[in-house]
Amino acid sequence: MAIRADSREKIERICDSHKGEPSPLMIVLEEIQREFGYIPFEVQEIVAEKLSLPVSDVYGVVTFYNFFSLNPKGKYVIGVCLGTACYVKNSQAVIDKFEEVLAIKTGQTSADGLFTIEALRCIGACALAPAVSVNGKVYPMVTPDKVPAIVAEYRKMEEVA
Repeated sequence: MAIRADSREKIERICDSHKGEPSPLMIVLEEIQREFGYIPFEVQEIVAEKLSLPVSDVYGVVTFYNFFSLNPKGKYVIGVCLGTACYVKNSQAVIDKFEEVLAIKTGQTSADGLFTIEALRCIGACALAPAVSVNGKVYPMVTPDKVPAIVAEYRKMEEVA
């Protein structure tokens, strides 16, 4: 993927705005993620060059923290908690149902660009297990039979928009 000139300029501006800070990498990556939605390898190379870091250091941070993404995400990011409390209450069946309804696997984005499914380790809603979040909105006690209605809710919002 080639980086457009205007995108490269934005990335370089973000990097330059944090020059001289003791450890700017996380801040720079967070701003780039917020601006573009993901951080592909080509962007990591620019960041490494601008911050005088090895690309392996940048890649290591991007792949270590799950809030950074190497690929574009959908407009609606569906996070299914697979933490212990949710898992014992059958959250795996919930994630399986999302995969079936959206015809994608966990970590993928639907062809229309609307949905991405993510497996989360814990969202801190153990009393609501199994819990699902969509762009931060938490759905409590989700069972596989509730999944089609959740997806339909967001599809309907797209029709109205």
